[in-house]
Amino acid sequence: MTYAYARVSTTDQNLERQLAAFREYGVADKQIFADKKSGKDFIRTAYIRMLKKLKPGDLLIIKSIDRLGRNYDMIIEEWSRITGKLQVDILVLDMPLLDTRTKNENLVGKFISDIVLQVLSFVAENERANIRARQAEGIAIAKKNGVRFGRPERGYPDAFLRLVCAYQRHEIPIREAMEKSQMNRSNFYYHMGRCMQTDRENYERVARLFSHDVC
Repeated sequence: MTYAYARVSTTDQNLERQLAAFREYGVADKQIFADKKSGKDFIRTAYIRMLKKLKPGDLLIIKSIDRLGRNYDMIIEEWSRITGKLQVDILVLDMPLLDTRTKNENLVGKFISDIVLQVLSFVAENERANIRARQAEGIAIAKKNGVRFGRPERGYPDAFLRLVCAYQRHEIPIREAMEKSQMNRSNFYYHMGRCMQTDRENYERVARLFSHDVC
């Protein structure tokens, strides 16, 4: 029986390309297993289901060697488990030399495929490390240029903005503003200044409730 396995991250767009390659090879859709999550934690539901299906003498097709794992050690471990413990052959479409069906036909070919496996696994791990490094560099540069990541900061609640307006209009003393906001003097002054800078739109909106002019 011939099976195929595809894996992509949530941001990757090449799942269809992998599936098309399997279909072109003649693998039925019901025998194709695919995971769409990252291999970072190696929790892959479809992969685990596929392993339970494999029987000695079956053939597993993958598009590239890094579909088996996120690093060198994991790729080698999974390759050894599938070809050794499960006695299943593997064919890597992007590297035809990695076809274990030839292992008993040509010892030189087996030797070459073992070397290719080691090299490609190492390259896959280093490429992943390089991608992470480039992402980190890009984030650092973006932050340096003022780009913010993560959730946007929440604005101040209207109740606090009304207190600020009332204090600015001398309608309440600082002690009352502190008491109602449950802040000490320095904290109240800090957040009063900050809301007038970073949350100016909401501050002006609340201010218009008291007057047509901004506080």
